[in-house]
Amino acid sequence: MTADDLQSLIKQGLTCEHITLEGDGRHWYATIVSKEFEDRRLIQRHQLVYATLGQKMHTDEVHALSMKTYTPAEWAEQS
Repeated sequence: MTADDLQSLIKQGLTCEHITLEGDGRHWYATIVSKEFEDRRLIQRHQLVYATLGQKMHTDEVHALSMKTYTPAEWAEQS
């Protein structure tokens, strides 16, 4: 799995204003900004992202994914 592959999977299932990925092909670190995170708790945000990956998490194509998830307003505050 490449960063482009992973980014494409996430973007297919989630509207992202910003996404960055770093990793070694098995362990990934993502920063994701989406309006779909508004009014959701952290665990719900992560569940949305995991849902975009489907079986990829269960078949070990993506072994680990660490995330920072932001709404557009929260991301603006970070900048």
